[in-house]
Amino acid sequence: MEKILSKAEIEALLNAVFEGRIEPERELAKAEGSVVTYDLFNTEAHKGFVPNLDIIYDSFIRYNRVSLSNRLRKVVEIKKIGARSYKFDDFIQTLPSPVCMAIFKIEPLKGAALISFDSTLVLSLVDSLLGGTGTSKVSMANRMFTSIELRLVEKIVADILQDLEKAWAPLYATHMNLLRMEMNPRLINIVPPEYQIVTMSLKIQIEDISGNMVFAVPYMTIEPIRDKLKAGMQFDLMAIDPQWSSRLSSGLMEAPLEIVVEMGNANITLGELLDLAAGDTIMLDKPCSSELLVKVEGTTKYFAIPGIRHGNRAIQITAIGGSGE
Repeated sequence: MEKILSKAEIEALLNAVFEGRIEPERELAKAEGSVVTYDLFNTEAHKGFVPNLDIIYDSFIRYNRVSLSNRLRKVVEIKKIGARSYKFDDFIQTLPSPVCMAIFKIEPLKGAALISFDSTLVLSLVDSLLGGTGTSKVSMANRMFTSIELRLVEKIVADILQDLEKAWAPLYATHMNLLRMEMNPRLINIVPPEYQIVTMSLKIQIEDISGNMVFAVPYMTIEPIRDKLKAGMQFDLMAIDPQWSSRLSSGLMEAPLEIVVEMGNANITLGELLDLAAGDTIMLDKPCSSELLVKVEGTTKYFAIPGIRHGNRAIQITAIGGSGE
C-alpha cells in the first residue's frame, strides 16, 4: 500500500518549508546518505581469523613429534600445511571418505572440537602399532574402520590431547577430554552448519608414508580467549626450562676473569729497555699513594689504593669507574 499524504499534511509540510523549519536539501542528504561497502563474508569474525593460534600448533608439533615417535618406535615428522576457516557444513564436505574423527572437549571452554585422520594415516598408524612396517596393503575401498582399528587410534588421540594441553598451558589452562570416535561425518554436529570453524592441517610423515591430520575448532570456542591470543602471551615459556636462568647464573659466577691493577705508566726507549738490569728502578707517572686503575678483562672497572693485608700486597676499592659507571 502506497503512503499518500493527506491535504492537511501537504499544507503543514509546505508551511514548514516556507517558515524555514525544514530544509529540503539537508533532508534529502540525510535520506540518501553515503554508501559504504560492507562485506559480511570478509569480517574477522566470519573468517574465523584468530591471531597467534598458529603458535599453539607450533608448540603442539614439537611435543607430538616426540611422543608419536616414541609410541611408534619410528622417526616421525610433522609439518603445518596451513590454517583455514570454513562454515562447518562446508568443512564436512571436504572430509575424505572414509575418515576417522575424534570429537573432544576443551574444558572449560564451551563447545566441542574434532580431529580428523585420513585413511592412509590411520592404516599406517595401526600397522606401526601392531609391529608392522607402516606400509599396510589393506584396501579401504568400500569398508569402514574396524572397532580394533578405532581402539588403536584412540591411543594416538590420547597422546595428541595430552600434547595439546601442554601447548595451550602458557596461554590458558585446559583439559582435553575425548568424547567419542566417529567415522560418519553426517553424524557430527559439534556446531550448527552455518557456524564458523578454524582448521589447521598437518602432514604426518612416518618414514616413507604420509597422511593428513586436521584440527577443527569452532570460532565460538576460541572467542572468549581471543583477547589473550591477540595480546601475545609469553609463548616463549613453552620452550624454556624454568631452571635455565638459575643454572646460567650459577655458571657465570664460576667463570674465571683476569683482573689487572695498573700501577702507572712510563716511557722508555728500546735502548734503555735493553740496558735494564736487576736492581734498576723505573719511575712511573704517578705516586704509589694515588688511586690505581683496576681492569677486568682489559676494561677499566674500578679505582683502588694499594696497601698491605695480612702481610700480602692488596688493594682497596675506592670507586667504580670507566665503563662500569
